[in-house]
Amino acid sequence: MPSRDEVTYFGAGPAGLPTAVLETAAKALVNYDGTGLGLAEHYHRSELAINILNATKADLAKYLNIPDDYEVLFKQGGGNGEFSATLYNFVGFWVETRRQQILKSLGNVERPSTGDQEAVSELLQKAVREELKVDYLVTGWWSLKASQEATRLLDPKHVNIATDAREANGGKFGLIPEESTWKLSKAPAMIYYCDNETVDGVEFPEFPKILESSSADAEPIVVADMSSNILSRRIPVKKFSAIFFVAQKNLGTTGITVVIIKKNLLPPTLATPPPTLMRQLGLPICPIVQDYATIAKNNSLFNTLSIFNVYIAGLVLKGLLNNFLDKVDGQQALAEKKAAILYAALDEHPNFYKVASLDGHVKNVLTKVFSQVVPDKTVRSRMNICFRCLVSTSPNIF
Repeated sequence: MPSRDEVTYFGAGPAGLPTAVLETAAKALVNYDGTGLGLAEHYHRSELAINILNATKADLAKYLNIPDDYEVLFKQGGGNGEFSATLYNFVGFWVETRRQQILKSLGNVERPSTGDQEAVSELLQKAVREELKVDYLVTGWWSLKASQEATRLLDPKHVNIATDAREANGGKFGLIPEESTWKLSKAPAMIYYCDNETVDGVEFPEFPKILESSSADAEPIVVADMSSNILSRRIPVKKFSAIFFVAQKNLGTTGITVVIIKKNLLPPTLATPPPTLMRQLGLPICPIVQDYATIAKNNSLFNTLSIFNVYIAGLVLKGLLNNFLDKVDGQQALAEKKAAILYAALDEHPNFYKVASLDGHVKNVLTKVFSQVVPDKTVRSRMNICFRCLVSTSPNIF
């Protein structure tokens, strides 16, 4: 059997972890810090566990330069869970924001009368009917899944596909359409995109310029899935309302999900709309375990969090901080160097390799006719380098 040192791992799911991290974690799983109990056995709200959680949050903030006006949440549910959680929470944020605006237009009544409450209800229902939109930039498999979840949970009339890469690329993913072609809604509840599409080998090279704003009052609500490229490059956190990512790609092991969110979207600045109001408006109610306000209020410990998984993430972060004195900038330089070497080797031998992923939607198993998704060079992923070996002269088999 090969040793860990003899294996080069290119798994697209859970990433390989540093051996030193696993060795330290293995000891902690049996007996943590001489307590006689494994870390997974300790109470998740104990002082020991809270110290691990807070240290990991602090190291993540240090490594990514997360501003003080953002909160870091650790939760469960993975990327698929966040497809729902982002919709629930940001639709709720939109409702509460519009409610406050309507109250202000009526004289900013702190304790509205029955008549005022009825007026607010009518105006809010009208706003939902005519204004509520969530925008999705569909550039690959994962953003497509997120948009599909939105139409499952919300009336489809409220879901706007601002851009679909397939429409600009012959029915296939593989590029990011020109920003000038995006059909963004006016003041949507959120604009959602996936920063790195693992299946399709596509990565946004930078924050979309069309989503930038010179005015804080006019900043769009931007939400990004960074599950597969988090920790690999500097993030302009201030330009996002929220960022989420699963741990198993770059941060640790499967079982925890991280959300970085603006504090002004959480109480006391912005309240969560009551369930009765959401029912009245015909909108979905967020499950409490997915409610960002509840999770933030309880320091990510509303329900039983896997502190052992948080501990592993903390070990990874400490290793990164020790290895890169310039923090994430050092990792970004390394990631770009590795990607450049691999792409250069693939491009140098076009008769043997094709930089492309496989479009599973049009795969014909019986005839083995495959449709390739060739990522445009301007949006090639640094993290998921998809390629095919050309093993046949047949135009239908790759």
